[in-house]
Amino acid sequence: MTPDASWEQEFHDWYNDEHIPVRMAVKGFQGARRYAASDNGGYLAVYEMDGPDVLQGPAYAEVKGKPSELTKRMLSEVKGFTRYTGNTYSVKCQPGLSYEEALDSPFLYSVLFRVPADEYGDFNNWYEKDHVPTLMECEDWLMVRRFDVFDGHPENFTHLALHHLRDLSALDSDARAKARASDWRALLADRTWFKGTYRTFRHMRSFESTHDKQE
Repeated sequence: MTPDASWEQEFHDWYNDEHIPVRMAVKGFQGARRYAASDNGGYLAVYEMDGPDVLQGPAYAEVKGKPSELTKRMLSEVKGFTRYTGNTYSVKCQPGLSYEEALDSPFLYSVLFRVPADEYGDFNNWYEKDHVPTLMECEDWLMVRRFDVFDGHPENFTHLALHHLRDLSALDSDARAKARASDWRALLADRTWFKGTYRTFRHMRSFESTHDKQE
């Protein structure tokens, strides 16, 4: 989402004090992290949930179906709204680093792909067996989480990778150059669909679930 500069602080206050907290009170929401885009503005929120059925439950329906007047105004006035929901495909962390430590990495590099169904096998094999292991030769490449996207707006992406970085300099590392120059990647790069959508973000704030505290 991208708010207008004239009410950007109000947007942050709403997101931090209302929008995320009411979701964290819903059973099944584990946590959330907010990020600021490092290119052309805008803000990202990443929510962790027990599973996709959380979004179909009565508790979330109550939150979604009865927004406050402030929420209605914010959602109607922000620009660039996108939303992608996916099931976890794989998680790879640097040796000796816990998932929880990597989750709060200072930077996030997101990659979205639209892969034809009959190419899933080749794409996933390359990403898991060649691309991710090579990227993580860089010690600042803290974790890679991959998702199968089953719902999204406005694009029909099928695969999402969230790369958790200690520093954005990892994108200029020898490891990334090696990963992008691999023979396996070159075979896929010749296919017409092989074109990712990339963005980088800076971590702003983390939120944890509150529903357990209320029960």
